[in-house]
Amino acid sequence: MPEKPHNFWQELKRRKVVRVMIGYAAAAYILLELTSIIAEPLGLPDWTINFVLILLCIGFVITTVVSWIYDFTPKGIEKTKPAKVAKQEDIVPIPAKRKIRLSDIIITILLVAVIVLLYPRIFRHQRQEYKDEKNRISIAVMPFRNMTNDTIWDVWQDGIKDNLITYLSNFSEDFSVRQSDAIDGLLQNSELANSASLTPAVASNISRKLDANTYIYGSINQAGSTIRVNAQLIESRSMDSYKSFQLEGKSEKEIFLIIDSLSVMIKDFLMISIMEKQIIPDFRWLISTSSADAYRFYMYGNRAFYKYQMPSAIDWYIRAVELDTNFTEALRMLAFTYNWLGMIDQSKKIRLKLYNNKEHMSIQERIWTDVLYADYFETPYEKIKYLNLLIEIDDQMPVPYSMMANAYDDLKKYEDAIPLREKELEIYNNWGSKPRWSLSYTYLGKSYHITGQFNKERELYNRAEQHFPNDSRILYRQAILELSEGDTIRAGDYIQKYRSTFMINNKSRPEFTYNLARIHEEAGLLREAEKYYRQALSLEPESALRLNDLAWFLIEEDINIIEGLKLVDKALEIAPDNYLYVDTKGWGLYKQGKYEEALEDLEKSWELKPVYDHEVYLHLEAAKKAVADLKSEQ
Repeated sequence: MPEKPHNFWQELKRRKVVRVMIGYAAAAYILLELTSIIAEPLGLPDWTINFVLILLCIGFVITTVVSWIYDFTPKGIEKTKPAKVAKQEDIVPIPAKRKIRLSDIIITILLVAVIVLLYPRIFRHQRQEYKDEKNRISIAVMPFRNMTNDTIWDVWQDGIKDNLITYLSNFSEDFSVRQSDAIDGLLQNSELANSASLTPAVASNISRKLDANTYIYGSINQAGSTIRVNAQLIESRSMDSYKSFQLEGKSEKEIFLIIDSLSVMIKDFLMISIMEKQIIPDFRWLISTSSADAYRFYMYGNRAFYKYQMPSAIDWYIRAVELDTNFTEALRMLAFTYNWLGMIDQSKKIRLKLYNNKEHMSIQERIWTDVLYADYFETPYEKIKYLNLLIEIDDQMPVPYSMMANAYDDLKKYEDAIPLREKELEIYNNWGSKPRWSLSYTYLGKSYHITGQFNKERELYNRAEQHFPNDSRILYRQAILELSEGDTIRAGDYIQKYRSTFMINNKSRPEFTYNLARIHEEAGLLREAEKYYRQALSLEPESALRLNDLAWFLIEEDINIIEGLKLVDKALEIAPDNYLYVDTKGWGLYKQGKYEEALEDLEKSWELKPVYDHEVYLHLEAAKKAVADLKSEQ
């Protein structure tokens, strides 16, 4: 033994104990794996693996002690010399380059074998396959072992199995459930004394013979007056358990309730496991519900949402939330959908509900709730801060980049928004997936347009057409681009296509005419834009919205502020508490230099606003500054 404790590790290495321990551990693991593989085919008893493990542990201690005392040399087995003696005799200089020994090769081979055996276990979550070659979930249900020592439960060994098979078989064509006759026949061929002797290895073998990827393996247990049914979903080939269930009852009378609950839990887990693969990766972890029906309704809602079918999306999200009131992701999407339709009160109610329940959420769910809250009650700067937290957690989520770019758009920092939107598209491209919707392209295209990057904008729309052909929003942006570059013929073609897709979606003529005005305004063709704004108003002369649209255009573009103020006064007679109309009037007065009157209206607009509006904030701040400057001059 070395004189100093800190030299112990060096002495272990000198006596080659470390090498022996590594080699022994690798060989032992391989031997255990081989034993588990051959035990069932050779008919070895269940305790075989435990017995081999005990022998290997004893052997490990003996081998370690022997390797400390003795050394294998070319001259045979010799007692290892003490460190001082070995040092005195070691007069041969150490070679500059160490030669590879046979023991090195053996240890390397053993470690490679261990890695090969461990790999499927470490990455088993990537290997689980629920479906067979016909794209169905293939399942074999084994008899539930009676572990109660009470023969009254023997009948339920097959009873639970048969009820599960019936339920899962009748639930959906997505399930391919092996029937009782086939399972019972193979069990009889296995010559099992009873279901209690059914081991996982035998169950796995039967499941594989039935070509089922998954088998259900369970037991019936009793503790006092409590009956407990345990069940596991196990992958047939690897024998890895990937989900466990446990239900309890007080007597045999409750067994049907237990079976029904277990059937639903297994069905929901399997259905959700399949459906979640259809969700774009970044939001899978947020979809926390144990109800397969709620999950399905949520997915239907998403499909409608990203096709801009918002009323339908609301219906599906509401149905999902009715089945699971704590389904936070469905609530989040419902809030977004209400906001899209301008249903601010409904959206605000959901956002506040989620915000007040943050303590029951995961960290990422809390941050998303903070994002929702900031969208309505804080500034774009807070929203950017929360979205940055999400990106720090996972920088491969496209949606936070898109939402952060929206916040920079609100701040009119388009140069900052562009790389975020480009990153969003890059992630989708790396996934081999198209974006969720066409806005991922059109928002970026608008930023390119505002910053004068027309060539990039054109290339972007060419890519967008491949994923979203004849999409009205892409056609809208293409028309703006062509008008901006003076190609009225191509612009006319895009406008005609836009008209066709717009009207197919049952949109009104006044709304289409208003959008024509917006197209020409963004292209810098203000005279044409004014013509279409007036046409839209002529189609709906009593509409406060159309009155304000024309008023805002005339004021913002400094075309006719006096007329704009007259028009917005008419709009306010119809809707006096509309904060946007009050803002239009306040901004018109500001542009006339009537700063104190403007401030009064803009403060009123700020008080009336249902949610935070950064443009109104900027108008209010400009008026405050102008009034303060006036007073300082007096």
